Amino acid sequence: MSDTTRESNDRTGLGGKYLTFSLGAEDYAISILKVQEIIGMMDVTMVPSVPAYVRGVINLRGKIVPVIDLRARFDMDRAELTDETCIIVVDGPVGEIGVVVDRVSEVLDILGRDIDPPPTFGSSVTTAYLLGIGKAGGRVQLVLDIERVLGGDSADLTGLGGVL
Repeated sequence: MSDTTRESNDRTGLGGKYLTFSLGAEDYAISILKVQEIIGMMDVTMVPSVPAYVRGVINLRGKIVPVIDLRARFDMDRAELTDETCIIVVDGPVGEIGVVVDRVSEVLDILGRDIDPPPTFGSSVTTAYLLGIGKAGGRVQLVLDIERVLGGDSADLTGLGGVL
């Protein structure tokens, strides 16, 4: 592919491979480069005096990893855990962080030309967590800026387990 063709396919600079997952009926995507691993749901040790979206910590092969509930982070209702509920371990702003999602879907290659900027809803609605809106696999994917999702209150996560 020529540089000109590649540039026209990636006008946003966001094109690449994304891990897609669901929260309820909505599809989300994060850059595969941020994903360390995907693990099944496991026991989470609760930690007192943390924000409501922080589930606690897990012991992942001897390393303490904070875990957040993405539904709670986005002010969504909690859902029952299912066999598809899993934890995506991502490289966050303060180290590895586990993110609980309803279901992981697939890895998609989303071209930059297929990612539109987030819509503007007015000053009372924030889309700061969104890099854009992707169109791939016949569905709309909300492309997340995982750094912003996790980094807004990173101070709340730094003390968990004393390792971050």
